[in-house]
Amino acid sequence: MSTVDDITALILDDHAAFRRGFARLDDARDEQELLAIWEALALHLDIHAEAEEAILYPHLVKHGDDGEDETADAIGDHNKIRDAIAESKLHPVGSKPWWEAVGTARKENSEHLAEEEDEALPDFRRHASFDLRAELGQRWLTFYGEHKNGRDLPFRDKDPQGYVADHR
Repeated sequence: MSTVDDITALILDDHAAFRRGFARLDDARDEQELLAIWEALALHLDIHAEAEEAILYPHLVKHGDDGEDETADAIGDHNKIRDAIAESKLHPVGSKPWWEAVGTARKENSEHLAEEEDEALPDFRRHASFDLRAELGQRWLTFYGEHKNGRDLPFRDKDPQGYVADHR
């Protein structure tokens, strides 16, 4: 299996892009630049969460040592990130409340990435076959191709326990 096709490698690529995106916000010097960076980053965060919920987590919940708890935690994290993104849209770009919402998204995202990289992804790699990881990687790439602009994605919170129950 090529690591290019491995869903866990593709997820880690997104994680690196998120870290770079938040760093770019730190370097932005005007509202137009902030808006351009944040709109792209927020959309990527939303699409990523939807992709994980459609492709990775239905399998982790079945294949991991602690898959149910890791999945419920991840869905809750996605909700917090979505909520912070939605909050940012209620405020003028660059204002104090906008920065607070963006800061919340950053904090929640950083915590989520650490948990996923230290717990969920290693658990999945230990239990999922190379073939499954490659198949899910192809589905991931297709998902991003079909939804690159967020078209047809709901971007709404999900009940973590309900999600786990639906995917057991």
